Amino acid sequence: RLETTRGVALTIHKGIPLTSGIGSSGASAVAAVVAANELLGRPASMPLLLECAMAGEQAGCGSIHPDNVTPSLHGGFILARSAQPPDIVHLPVPAGLACALLHPRMSVETGAARQLIGDQVALSAATRQWANVGALVSALYTSDLPLLSRSLVDTIAEPKRAHLVPGFAAIKAAALEAGALGCSLSGSGPSIFALATSLEAARAAGAAMQRAFASASTVGADLWVCPVGRQGARLVSA
Repeated sequence: RLETTRGVALTIHKGIPLTSGIGSSGASAVAAVVAANELLGRPASMPLLLECAMAGEQAGCGSIHPDNVTPSLHGGFILARSAQPPDIVHLPVPAGLACALLHPRMSVETGAARQLIGDQVALSAATRQWANVGALVSALYTSDLPLLSRSLVDTIAEPKRAHLVPGFAAIKAAALEAGALGCSLSGSGPSIFALATSLEAARAAGAAMQRAFASASTVGADLWVCPVGRQGARLVSA
């Protein structure tokens, strides 16, 4: 009996460094499923694409979660309420909101960064985090940027991981002094993000972050500044 195997071979070119804390494996998984879906004539629904991208994320980083693949697929801000079954909530993006992302050219292994947090969280830290998440969601829906600023506080991961990035405290302080709404680690790090009210304000915050990091380390760093994206993965050329 003659048996054949069919499949799709993909080559991905991307500007997202590995172990950067900005969803590299998730972006690859989404790019793969969207490209394959386009090749086949778009037979798959968005929920199915999400399931497939999550499987790719699991193969790439060892865990299955929608945190990175969902915003890559859909764009904008996403609240991932549940991984299995996937239950995602699309959140609005306030007009003008922009982001500065500083990527020190160093690696932070995701698994090791997760171990720093451990399996238990102090109740006081957890309650503050839950309150900030709730306020953040409200701020996005109402475009209340002062509330958004007050809510961009991480009481769980950042305190345990901040030491992984040289000069983190100074970088964060520089971003806030330059006008950022908030600043924190992106994912496991070493990348650091800052949100701002406009592209101009994000550029100012990003430049301040870059100067602060240069004062703390001889390692190089890349800086990206852009509006918060509202579109997800899509075909841009054929």
